[in-house]
Amino acid sequence: MENAEIRADIPLLEDIIYLDAASTTPTPIPVVDAMCDYYYHFNANIGRGAYRTAVKATSEFEKSRSKIAKFINCKAEEIIFTKNTTEAINLVANGFDFERGDSVIVPNIEHHSNFVPWLNLKSKGINVKVVKADKYGVVDPYDIEKEIDETTKLITITHIANAIGSVQPVYEIGEIAEEKQVPYLIDAAQSAGHMKIDVKETKADFITIPGHKGFLGPVGTGFLYAKEEIIGRLKPMNLGGGTVIDVTEENFKLDTVPGRFEGGTQNIAGVIGLGKAIDYLGRIGMDKIERHSRKLTSQMFSEIDAIENSVIYGRPENIYGIVAFNINGVNTHDVAKILDEQRRICVRSGYHCAIPAIKHIGAYELGGTVRASLHYYNTKEEVQILAETLEEISRLLGD
Repeated sequence: MENAEIRADIPLLEDIIYLDAASTTPTPIPVVDAMCDYYYHFNANIGRGAYRTAVKATSEFEKSRSKIAKFINCKAEEIIFTKNTTEAINLVANGFDFERGDSVIVPNIEHHSNFVPWLNLKSKGINVKVVKADKYGVVDPYDIEKEIDETTKLITITHIANAIGSVQPVYEIGEIAEEKQVPYLIDAAQSAGHMKIDVKETKADFITIPGHKGFLGPVGTGFLYAKEEIIGRLKPMNLGGGTVIDVTEENFKLDTVPGRFEGGTQNIAGVIGLGKAIDYLGRIGMDKIERHSRKLTSQMFSEIDAIENSVIYGRPENIYGIVAFNINGVNTHDVAKILDEQRRICVRSGYHCAIPAIKHIGAYELGGTVRASLHYYNTKEEVQILAETLEEISRLLGD
C-alpha cells in the first residue's frame, strides 16, 4: 500500500496535519469496520457460550492473539491483553515475584508509566537504581551493566524515548541481561508498529505494547509479551470471571496462561480491531514504514534545526519518529496553539508524561517541549508546512 492509499483510509487526515503519533494514531477505516462488524453481527461475550454467535466472537478474538504472536515472533500463549502499555507495565511491577532487598534498574528518560510503578515498589523495600542518559537522551549499556549485582531482579528500558525520540540500545542491553541472567523488560510503546520487532532478537523477557500508537489500532487496547519461561513468576492482579477453572468456598484454581491474567469481560471489539490493524500493517510492509519514517524524521529534524531561535533535542542520527524542540521566547503551549490555529497542525506540548526526561534535557523551566511525531501516513509536504509555520512563529515571536 502506498501513502496515498493509507491517507484515503483515514478521514481525520482530510482536515488536519496530524503530527501526534507518539500520543495516539488515527484509526483506518478497515480497523473501524472490523469493530463495527463485531457489534453488528456477533456482539457476544467470549469464552462463555456454546451458541454460534459466542463461538464466533471467541474465535475472532483469539485470531487477533495469534496474529500478534506471529507479527512479533512468539507463541500466542505469551500474549496477555491489557488496555494499554501502562497496565501491562503495572502487571509486571505488581505481579512479578519481587522480594524486599531486590533492585530494579531503570533509566531517567522513561515515560512515567515505566518509572512511577518502579518508584512505587520502594515502599515494599525494593531498591530502584536510576541510570542517567547522556545529553542526547541515550543510555550507555555499560552504565546499565555497572549497576547489576546480586540484588538485581529486573532491567527495564524504553525502546524509543517518548519525550525525545532517542533510540535506546535495547539489543545490546538484552545481550547483557541474558549474560547476567537478569529479567529484562522493554517498553515498546514508541517503536512497535513503527519498526519491525522480533521479540527473540531483543532477548527481552517482557515487552509492553499499546494498540493505539504505531499499530494504528483502537484506543483501549494493548498487550504484554511475557516469555514462556518466566511467565510462571508472574501473579495475576485482576482475579474473577475468566481467570479460574474451579472455585470452592475455601479456595480457587487458576486458569492456564494467558486466561488467568485476563479477568472480566475484555475489550472484545478493540482486540478484534487490533487484529485487523496487524493485517493492515502487513499490507503496507514494515520495511516500507521504517524507510518512510526515517526519511521524514531526518527531514523534520533538519528543517526545524535550521530555524532561527529553535532549540532541538537529541542527536539527528539517533532520532526516530519523534522530534522535540522549542522556539526561544515562545511558550510551548503557545507554539502548539498557533500551529493548530494557523495551519491545523496537531502537535503535543508540555512535559509528555516524562518529567525526569524533560529535566534531564534542560527543558523543564521552559514548560517542556513541543513534540512532533509521525507515522507512515504523513508526507514530506506536511513536514515542510510545519517548518514554514514554525519559521513564521520564530520570526514574529521568538527571541
